[in-house]
Amino acid sequence: MTNEEILAQYGPREAMEYDVVVVGGGPAGLSTAIRLKQLAAEKGQDISVVVLEKGSEPGAHTLSGAIMDPKALNELIPDWKEKGAPLNQPVTTDAMVFLSEKGSLRTPNFLLPQCFHNEGNYIVRLGFFSKWLADQAEALGVEIFPGFAAAEVLFNEDGSIKGVATGNMGVGKDGEPTGEFQLGMELHGKYTVFAEGARGHLGKQLIAKYQLDADKDPQTYGIGIKELWEIDPARHQAGMVLHTGGWPMDNKTYGGGFLYHLEDNLVTLGYVVGLDYANPYLSPFEEMQRWKTHPNIRYYLEGDEAKGIKPAKRISYGARAITAGGILSLPKFVFPGGALVGCDAGFLNVSRIKGSHAAIKTGMMAADAIYDAVTAGRQGDVLSAYETAFENSWLYDELWKARNFKTWFKKGLSTATIMNGLEQFVLKGNIPWTLHRDKPDHVYLKPAAECTPIDYPKPDGKLTFDRLSSVFISNTNHSEDQPAHLTLKDASVPVNVNLAKFAGPEARYCPAGVYEFVADTDKGGDAQRLQINAQNCVHCKTCDIKDPTQNIVWVTPEGGGGPNYSGM
Repeated sequence: MTNEEILAQYGPREAMEYDVVVVGGGPAGLSTAIRLKQLAAEKGQDISVVVLEKGSEPGAHTLSGAIMDPKALNELIPDWKEKGAPLNQPVTTDAMVFLSEKGSLRTPNFLLPQCFHNEGNYIVRLGFFSKWLADQAEALGVEIFPGFAAAEVLFNEDGSIKGVATGNMGVGKDGEPTGEFQLGMELHGKYTVFAEGARGHLGKQLIAKYQLDADKDPQTYGIGIKELWEIDPARHQAGMVLHTGGWPMDNKTYGGGFLYHLEDNLVTLGYVVGLDYANPYLSPFEEMQRWKTHPNIRYYLEGDEAKGIKPAKRISYGARAITAGGILSLPKFVFPGGALVGCDAGFLNVSRIKGSHAAIKTGMMAADAIYDAVTAGRQGDVLSAYETAFENSWLYDELWKARNFKTWFKKGLSTATIMNGLEQFVLKGNIPWTLHRDKPDHVYLKPAAECTPIDYPKPDGKLTFDRLSSVFISNTNHSEDQPAHLTLKDASVPVNVNLAKFAGPEARYCPAGVYEFVADTDKGGDAQRLQINAQNCVHCKTCDIKDPTQNIVWVTPEGGGGPNYSGM
């Protein structure tokens, strides 16, 4: 049954009314909610705010490196230290290292551009931070509904946003309601804020509907693959931040690694690959595993019996797409009755490899505009005050100075290193030129016949691993008796186009083993078909971005499904 048929038979849906509806319980959405309640409390007024979070709890789907600049948090909650915010490990050391296959070259710290300096910043586990933010929000009276996925945008007759509807629960694989069926509910708001993170399912629809990206550069993304390890105390350097460039990427492919030393002998490490890569044989997951074998990285993870060093233990795994286009790819982020905040719009500063401070700040600016509108008796209009506030903010200045950072990498690592060094170190962001991109990421993929296959080493189960064992420690789970949330516009395209022309890249770009080409026994011979293992999905959105035919559409599964990251 279609959703329309289900509504015709089981509807209407129950509706709940709020002043403000927030979609997404990460730093951006929760900061929006907190700021709204703070303003209301300051002026002795009341404003009703609800936050929908598709994960089982706030932070369950939150994944980031992460180094946090506390600048925006200082504005939102000045006494965050007294309130117990989990910013426990200040950065103590920065290192930027360029890798060759066996060697390395460290950039002297005095030559590092300001964007690579992290004095005053903290290494954090962003999932724990989101949980803490949720506690602050609830203490102020914000209602938070975890395990409820916003699946549909609702519109008023005039085209403005009315609110959202959550997905139906208990629908079987065949699309028919089961004995556990529950109809979704509607949440109506005077304004609705979308804070879903990079490539948000509803945000993507709104950008298209309102043509918010008209006259903007196409957005570009990276896929970040991350692991959390416990290492031997002798190899642990609390507060150390290591970034790498170069190997295993070639000179024309954007990518880099990170290794951050948290407290308690923990390190968070990972690799980011730009999704504008050209070779369909490239596997971001395999590149991350290969990166760990470099002597500069394996040093922290391998044991040394002669020296009494115990092997490190991998604790958790995750993957997530990140926006990397910056201010030139930033869509218009306000529209009638709604707004985009954080990475749903693309506010991440890729030159600093940071987005949480931007998420908090944009949530605050959106909240300021919404509060003034609601208390003035308005609803459903365009929040132009949010746009104005951004244009006059320190965040705008920060993003403008970094506007060319990612685009330089299309000219190769060497050129990008020189030009970004010039822009950020010599010119200090006072740049007289602007570079533009003209193609989205999926267009850069070349036919397999024009590329060389990549032979990746097999995992050893100690330092390097396969996808399925990795997904297992991400605590990912979906009810198997639900429609696949990874949908195809045309079921023939994966074999007839993607496999035939591009050697089936979805089997490689997915970091969770969702897609695999298997023998099609119905057709016999060498015929193959695409098998979608939707239960493995970690909600990274890579397939929705990189599919060369844009045939894959990621939609929301039942609320509460997906990964359950433990403080990633």
